[in-house]
Amino acid sequence: MKVAIFGGSFDPVHTEHVRLAKAATEELGLDRLLVMPSCRAPHKSDGPVAGGQERLEMCRIAFAGLECAEVSDFELCAGGTSYSYLTCRYLREKFPAAERYFLVGADMLENFFFWKEPDDILQNVRLVACGRGKESIQTLHGRFRARFQTDFLELSFCGEDLSSSEARVALAFGKEPSGIDGRVLQYIREKGLYRYGAARALELETPERREHSYRVALLAVKRAKSLGIPFEKALLAAMLHDCGKYVPPQSPLLSGFTPPEGVPQPVLHQYTGAYLAEHAFGICDEEILRAISYHTSGREGMSTLEKLLYLADLLEEGRTFRGVEELRSLFWEDLDACLARSLKEQVEYLMSTGKPVYPLTLQAERYYSALERAKN
Repeated sequence: MKVAIFGGSFDPVHTEHVRLAKAATEELGLDRLLVMPSCRAPHKSDGPVAGGQERLEMCRIAFAGLECAEVSDFELCAGGTSYSYLTCRYLREKFPAAERYFLVGADMLENFFFWKEPDDILQNVRLVACGRGKESIQTLHGRFRARFQTDFLELSFCGEDLSSSEARVALAFGKEPSGIDGRVLQYIREKGLYRYGAARALELETPERREHSYRVALLAVKRAKSLGIPFEKALLAAMLHDCGKYVPPQSPLLSGFTPPEGVPQPVLHQYTGAYLAEHAFGICDEEILRAISYHTSGREGMSTLEKLLYLADLLEEGRTFRGVEELRSLFWEDLDACLARSLKEQVEYLMSTGKPVYPLTLQAERYYSALERAKN
């Protein structure tokens, strides 16, 4: 008998999850496949957005056509952080005589070296991995053998680069996400999953500006994971960052707002946006409000979320200014270096055109340039 575990947040489950499961079933000749939504993944900075029962039901819908698949609530019932070594021990106890496998994608395989008790996992299961998109796993075989004195199995299947987090962003913006089964999407809409009341703020923007905000959110959420920033913080900051851009000062929505002195018009919307986010759309997270407050000007001593929003707003894929590709590369390599260079280029541009430089921006440029010089 051959049995495998396929774990993950499945938040939400998408078509590449199902394609991987089908490919593994065929290539390994599986008799049973336990699809196991995690309670809370140890490698993520925040928990799932959808509840456990909702993710279980989405998986039941998505994997209904795979005869050997069984959706398991083992990790959800265990509660707390879902450690794979405990799950693999459970699999061995449940199927002591079976050939046991554990399915992982390219991103999980790369991080496997840092998992809790990886040697324990390999005593109980054989690791089976597949590439995804442009991510290749062939280069990991040597490193894996050197560390664990065994190798993982590599499926011939290579999945497309689909992301559950990008699907959540699309759903939050009221868009049709790619790679979500129609029946799963119907369930998501019936349950009102991945929707936010704060999305009403997008109604204050032009269609073009909403698309900009969507692109900012996609970039911010994608980078947030490696920075340890929770998904919802990055999403809400990006979703609301420009909500004040087209609201006139005389609007009733700004009746209690007092702008700081000497704010140039192109910068004012960062302050009105933060005010609206708090007073009109119920955002009470101070870190999100500060990120909105300084997303145009920057400032000294920015938090990681503030840096992320400032740069995502500047570098989203719709931007086409000279040097943007170099900054985008640096954005993924070194956030602080990217921030320092972006501020420097912004100040130089404003000075070259004779436009005034907002004091906060000038202070921020000097501050982060000094930090970069100290590093080097």
